[in-house]
Amino acid sequence: MRIGIGSDHNAFEMKEALRRHIEQSGNEVIDFGCFSESEIDYPDIAFQVGTAIQQDKVERGILVCGTGIGMSIAANKVPGIRSAQCHDVYSAERAQLSNDAQIITLGSKVIGLELAKKIVDAYLGVQFVGGQSKRKIDQITNQEQAYLKMGSVEG
Repeated sequence: MRIGIGSDHNAFEMKEALRRHIEQSGNEVIDFGCFSESEIDYPDIAFQVGTAIQQDKVERGILVCGTGIGMSIAANKVPGIRSAQCHDVYSAERAQLSNDAQIITLGSKVIGLELAKKIVDAYLGVQFVGGQSKRKIDQITNQEQAYLKMGSVEG
C-alpha cells in the first residue's frame, strides 16, 4: 500500500519514527513533510496529503501534529476526504471499517510513540466493509457534493 505521511514541526520526530515503522511493514511511504523542526503551518501539509489521495497518488494518509485536531480539520476541508482523529486502536480500526477514512491524524503531545505505532498498524490492517456503513458514507458524500455545488453557483 502507498501511504502519504506528514506532520507539523511539533510532531516531526514522531512522523519520522512512524515513517520508518510503516516502511518496515512493507508499505511504500510518500513523505509530504515537514522535514525538520523548523516552524511550519500544518494546513499546507494536510492539504497536500488530501490532494494526493484525491489524485490516487497515495491510498491512505497519516498526519501528525501536537493534538491531531488541526490536521484533521484541515484534511477534512479537501473535497471527498474523510479524516479521523485517532488516539486509540479501536477508533483507528473503526475509522477504516465503518467510516472509510482515507486519513487518520494523531497527536504527538497526547499519545506516545508505541501507541501511535499500534494505532497506525490497526488502521492500515483493515479495509472498509461497506454494508450499512456505505449508506452513511454515501449520505455524507452527497451532502458534501450539494454544498460544493451551492458554493460554485454562488461563488
